[in-house]
Amino acid sequence: MPGAYTAVGLIPTVWGVRKRSEIQRNLDHLSHLMAAASWLSSLDLPVRLVVIPEGALQGFTDEVFDLDHVTYARETAIDLPGPETRFLGDLAKHWNVYIMAQAKARHEAFPDRFFNVGFAIDPKGELILKHYKLATLYPVEHSVTPHDVWDRWIELYGRSLDAFYPVADTEIGRLGVLMANEGSYPENARGLAMNGAEVVYRAAYPHPHTGNEFFEIQNRARALDNNFYIVAPNMGTYYLDSNADVPIDTFGGRSMIVDYRGRVVGQHLYGAGSSYVAGTIDIDALREFRTSVQWDNWMKDLRTEIYQLIYEKPIYPRNLYADRAPLTHAEYRKQVIDRQIDLMVERGIWRRPEGAR
Repeated sequence: MPGAYTAVGLIPTVWGVRKRSEIQRNLDHLSHLMAAASWLSSLDLPVRLVVIPEGALQGFTDEVFDLDHVTYARETAIDLPGPETRFLGDLAKHWNVYIMAQAKARHEAFPDRFFNVGFAIDPKGELILKHYKLATLYPVEHSVTPHDVWDRWIELYGRSLDAFYPVADTEIGRLGVLMANEGSYPENARGLAMNGAEVVYRAAYPHPHTGNEFFEIQNRARALDNNFYIVAPNMGTYYLDSNADVPIDTFGGRSMIVDYRGRVVGQHLYGAGSSYVAGTIDIDALREFRTSVQWDNWMKDLRTEIYQLIYEKPIYPRNLYADRAPLTHAEYRKQVIDRQIDLMVERGIWRRPEGAR
């Protein structure tokens, strides 16, 4: 029985990284923040899970500066496992916790490419889960997704939930990853839930969307829809790169932990600086709820034959980067976003406003 425990989400300051060697500064900061957060939060129930938000290791230099994909893959993206996960593994062993985090990382089957990868490390320091982000921040993020190399991905991993929505079955529950913009699409949360996820990592999300409640609405809805916990710490203060001397609250705070009924059970509204959010996870209560209630354990009622009709026609182009590096910001706007909007209008799903082309 997993029992109840405390989950902690770190809210770190981060310095944007251009070279792999610069990551250590962020790792050192995380180790100090984790010490404070784990010690104080354990004054309640024992801390068994620590979540580190997206961007905490490398920042977002590839998006912010529209960097060349191949250069970033060679000079900034990491390997999983590698020195960075060994550092985090030592922290997991020291504090006897599971750690969930994220990094831009390479893949041996795709030379000169990098993916956005969420991962989990167990208290023995072992890497037990890798999730390749399925929905990047499309206008600006250069990471490759499995859908961008669809044919090759299916060849490597098969066409299954495990290939796209992996879940790690652990002593503290079944862990899954729903990073940042992935949570903007209900299907990604449902994919994890259908693969058994009980505790889901969801971080981070930028301002003004956080301040205008997008982040909270999505987190609570995804948790309620699928009856799982969401641990969603946002980033703290952001420095554009290692030489920057101006701290910016780019993310807007509103870190939270949400339970399986969509209730916020831990929150930290402030965004600047470095801090943490903590809340109780009760896996046995979740399992009792899922298997006992009559109505709001929604997934048992899915009429899948009907819902399949919604997705019969493809929308977003697959294999987009099968034979080329990801597009620049300007190229993406012209070659993907504009075409996708045209497609929605051509199919009669959307209508343009009066006077538009």
